[in-house]
Amino acid sequence: MVLVAAEVPGAPCWLSLMARDLQAAERFYGAVLGWTFRRGVFGRASSVAERDGVAVAGIGAMAGELAAPVAWTVYFAVNDADAAVAGIRERGGTVGVGPVSYPPRGRAALATDPEGAAFGVWEGEPLSEWRAGEGGAPAWVELHTRNAFDAAVFYGEVLEWVAHEEGDEGDEENEHADCCEVSYEEDQVVLRRSGQAVTRLNSGPVEASADKPLLRPRWLVHFKVPDLKEAQRAVVENGGTIVPDAAGWAGGERVTVCDPDGGLFTLDESPATAGSRSTSG
Repeated sequence: MVLVAAEVPGAPCWLSLMARDLQAAERFYGAVLGWTFRRGVFGRASSVAERDGVAVAGIGAMAGELAAPVAWTVYFAVNDADAAVAGIRERGGTVGVGPVSYPPRGRAALATDPEGAAFGVWEGEPLSEWRAGEGGAPAWVELHTRNAFDAAVFYGEVLEWVAHEEGDEGDEENEHADCCEVSYEEDQVVLRRSGQAVTRLNSGPVEASADKPLLRPRWLVHFKVPDLKEAQRAVVENGGTIVPDAAGWAGGERVTVCDPDGGLFTLDESPATAGSRSTSG
């Protein structure tokens, strides 16, 4: 069964893009990913991207007003935004915004981890039946950082992930029973829920230099497409670019690209995404 991430504390629950021009962003992502759009609930300059009737991401035309870089942000579900923010600060992270209330839906905060990778936390009503994972889900997320194991400790404590141990399954009295489990697989840290990978943390060379965005610690969003070559063609034809030096970021049936305003993301070829939304992973 594909995970409904918004129902799981500690799991990725939403994706958002701060765009400079909302209509231009809609045209680009509609052409590349086949998304349709409806107006968002958080103001006039926002929209919700849908695929096969399921909300996948939010786009807001705020980057220009705030002089902020265009970037995709992953949000993680939490039971208590105040506690999450306190945990971020206690463990060396930085809170940039929030928690901010969005009545009647919930509360959100934006932060960076100790290495500078940006992310958000969300407390409240699920924003959609958003699905995350590597099976039939439309998207998954991946952290590139200096040391994946140190990052796993930070996120694990803030988001209440737990290390997987045999015999933990089915323990209804475990206070972390609803949280995600961390597995250590070779050089990666993998976050799983019900056996399905929803997030991967990777170690690698990183730099703080602003002129080398690929080497900055960051959460990278992967969107799935049925035909990678067709999607790459759509990226270029609609003003985006293929990232030529992303060998350490993508490989095989995937490629890293930028939208016209510099928003970085990865396309993964997944023939199962063609036609209709999958319900098995």
